[in-house]
Amino acid sequence: MGNKRLDHIRQDALESAPYLGSDEDSSTMKNASSLSTSDSQAEVKPWVHFVAGGAGGMAGAIVTCPFDVVKTRLQSDVFQNAYKSSATGGADGASNFVKTGARHFKETFGILSDVYKLEGFRSLFKGLGPNLVGVIPARSINFFTYGTTKQIYSKAFNDGQEAPWIHLISAATAGWATSTATNPIWLIKTRLQLDKAGQTQQYKSSWDCFKHIMRHEGFLGLYKGLSASYLGSVEGILQWLLYEQMKHVIKMRSIAKFGNISEGEKSSVDKFKEWCQRSGSAGLAKFLASIVTYPHEVVRTRLRQAPLQDGKLKYTGLIQSFRVIIKEEGLASMYGGLTPHLLRTVPNSIIMFGTWELVIKLLSNV
Repeated sequence: MGNKRLDHIRQDALESAPYLGSDEDSSTMKNASSLSTSDSQAEVKPWVHFVAGGAGGMAGAIVTCPFDVVKTRLQSDVFQNAYKSSATGGADGASNFVKTGARHFKETFGILSDVYKLEGFRSLFKGLGPNLVGVIPARSINFFTYGTTKQIYSKAFNDGQEAPWIHLISAATAGWATSTATNPIWLIKTRLQLDKAGQTQQYKSSWDCFKHIMRHEGFLGLYKGLSASYLGSVEGILQWLLYEQMKHVIKMRSIAKFGNISEGEKSSVDKFKEWCQRSGSAGLAKFLASIVTYPHEVVRTRLRQAPLQDGKLKYTGLIQSFRVIIKEEGLASMYGGLTPHLLRTVPNSIIMFGTWELVIKLLSNV
C-alpha cells in the first residue's frame, strides 16, 4: 500500500515538474524572452540606416542653414573685421563669461539680420545646395557605417554584445569614412558661404565653384581641410559614445517603470516622451562634444578658404594653421562662431536623430 502511494506521489511530481518554477526563474525567462525580442528589433537592415540617416540629415540641415552661414563667416578671418563688435575689446569683457556669451548671442542674431538686409533672404541659405548634397550622403554614410560596423565588431570581437569600446571604434570608422567621401562637397559649401554677394561675388553656383577649384587648385584642392576633418571625427566619436550611454540610461529607466514590455504595449504618450528624451540626448551629446572639439572647426574653415589674391595659401596644414591663428589672433579666436555653431548643431542633432529613429521604425516594417 505504501509503495503504491509512493509511486502515485512520484508520478504526480513528474507530471507537475514542467509547470514548476520560482518567481525568480519565471522573471528571468520573461526577461530573456523580452530581451531577445528587443535584440531582434535592434538588428536593423543596413539600407534602413542609410535611408533614415539621409532623411534625418536633410531635415536638420534645412531648418538650421542660416546659423551655419553665420558660423562659417565668424570662423573665417575674411569676415572678422566686418563682424567685429565694439564690445570685443578690453580684458574685462573677455574675462566675463556671462557678458561674453550674451554678446555672442546678440551678435549672432545681429549678423543674421545684417545678412538678410544687405544680401537678401536667399543669402541666409547660401551653400544649402552643396550642404544638402553633402548632408544626405554624409549622414547616410555615417549612420550606415556606424550601424553596420557596430554589428560586425560586436559579433567578431565581443560575442554579439555591445560595449562602449565597440561604440568607440564604430564611431571612429564611420567618421573617417564620412570625412573622406564628402570633403569636396563641404569645401565647395564653405567657399560659397564665404563668397560675398554683389560686385565682389566670385562664384555663380556650386558647379562654377567646382570648376574654379579644379582649374586653379587642381584635384587635391578639393581635399583641403581633410586633416582637420579627420581630427573633427573625434567630435562624432564623443557624440555617439555619449548618445549611446544616455540612450541606455533612458532604456533602463523605462524597464524599471514598465518592466520588459514591448513598445506596442506602451501608450502613445509614453512612447512620445521616450522619443523626446532620446532626441534630446542627441542634442545634449552634440553640445558637450562640440565644446570639447570646436577648435578643429575653425582650422578646417581656414584651410578651405580660397587662396589670397597673389595665389598664395595663408593656411597650409593642420599644425601650421593652429600656430598662425593662435599667434596672430589669440587662443580665444579658436572659438570664433561657437554660439551660432551651437545654435545650429544642437537643434540639428535633435531633429536629425529624431527623424532617423522615426524613419527606422517606419522602414523596419517594410
